[in-house]
Amino acid sequence: MTTDRSARRRRYLAIWFPWLPTERRLRQAQAQPQDGSPETPLPPVALPIVLVEKVKGALRLAAVDPAAAKAGLSPGLTLADARARVPALRTLPHRPDADAALLARVLEDFDRFTPMIALDRPHGLVLDITGCAHLFGGEAGLVEAVESRAKRIGLQIHAALADTPQAARALARFGPARIFTAPAARDSLRRLPVAALEMSQPEESALRRAGLKRLGDLDDRPRAPLAARFGAGFPARLARILGDEDIRITPHRAAAPIVVDRVFFEPISNPDYVEQVLADLLDEASDRLDQLGHGGRAFAVDFYRVDGEVRRVAVRTGRPTRDPPSLVRLFRERLGALANPLDPGFGFDQMRLSVLVTEVLAPTQRGLEGDRPTDEDFSRLIDRLTARLGPQAVLRFEAVGSHIPERAGRLVSASAGAGQAPWPERTPEAPPLRPLQMFHPPQPVETLAEVPDGSPLRFRWRRVLHQVVRAEGPERIAGEWWRAPDQKTRDYYRVEDSEGRRFWLFRQGLYGEAPEPRWFIHGLFP
Repeated sequence: MTTDRSARRRRYLAIWFPWLPTERRLRQAQAQPQDGSPETPLPPVALPIVLVEKVKGALRLAAVDPAAAKAGLSPGLTLADARARVPALRTLPHRPDADAALLARVLEDFDRFTPMIALDRPHGLVLDITGCAHLFGGEAGLVEAVESRAKRIGLQIHAALADTPQAARALARFGPARIFTAPAARDSLRRLPVAALEMSQPEESALRRAGLKRLGDLDDRPRAPLAARFGAGFPARLARILGDEDIRITPHRAAAPIVVDRVFFEPISNPDYVEQVLADLLDEASDRLDQLGHGGRAFAVDFYRVDGEVRRVAVRTGRPTRDPPSLVRLFRERLGALANPLDPGFGFDQMRLSVLVTEVLAPTQRGLEGDRPTDEDFSRLIDRLTARLGPQAVLRFEAVGSHIPERAGRLVSASAGAGQAPWPERTPEAPPLRPLQMFHPPQPVETLAEVPDGSPLRFRWRRVLHQVVRAEGPERIAGEWWRAPDQKTRDYYRVEDSEGRRFWLFRQGLYGEAPEPRWFIHGLFP
């Protein structure tokens, strides 16, 4: 039995926006002020546009538009040289932060094609489309959809599809932009100039002086001399660009264990349709969770609008679940509680459900108790309250690995996962070791003991004198020296006064130490 290695190859789509800065400025020229003054109106005759920035006291071109590039201008030229070559120029200030913000929005929008997407600076994206092309009718259909999407938002692109991200990037930026498969991809890569290696200018010049002008010239030579001249990482760089070594991308957002998509031929905006699609997505995700024997703890829905805006709405559950009706109710509660309501605009053309966190969920059998509330019912109540009020408004106690009573528990979101430290187990018939009500900080009391190290005979708390009739202890708890070296040892006692009230007292410090030990009340037993 043979296995086709090419069938297991991953596929990467590199997208480059060569004119992104000038296209963004051209679109916003009328609205964005220039250096604090109103934007100069566009002239009636289109002029080449260049973006300038100050570098070491000189104004240089940071980006150019296609017309300026056709006239022989390129980034790095001084503005004076550019005006000498092309006197009629339209200059605008370079705003790299605005370019980065636009690219980030495009990244979120192009996330519709695959969740495995990452920034590829400058002005590029790279998508791992392995297993996604069939949703668009194949790789050609996916590339066509990407080009159509970019055209809709007003950006020109160069796109190339290859077996490694570096190969796809090199083909998109330095070669013909199209779909490449082996062995045609390697032939095209070998014809690329050595500039595709994107090395420093001195190193590139050294390669050209040695007569090595294309990647094929380097591919035909032994790797050892190249590594000795250009560094140990040079052979690996060359292998990745030629498609021999695949270093996978790191997506901008961790891939969810389960992702379910719906792409619409016609945009939808009716809330009833949106909820019905959400229910269908949850049904499909629940089937996948059932096959894995897992339940979801965190769910997120991405709403992709026609105009490129993306909105994410997420809910969390207190315990693993794969119950679509309850999840639909949670999302309904969450959508109704949004401070900024979900706006479909001209409609959603895609919805994606991601199960962000999963846990093992064993099958359970209902008993014969009928309407008796269960832990699952209580968990659903917590989930609904969390979806409506927010995760920080519904809290629970979580055990912390500490012997100090006030540090042995903390408040966390009720929908958060289980903590690392379990609650200590106790025998049901045994008296409680810790009170339900604790004071923070402990309150000082005045005591009288029969012997210095013994339990108190009576104590005064809040101006009331209590006569002790029963006492259990001591329970000695040493201080956490690794946190506070001067923390003193505590001796705890459970005491009951003559009226049947029970208290939790402790003596801080040992006799013979300075200062003298002090007594405190830490809690009340029911």
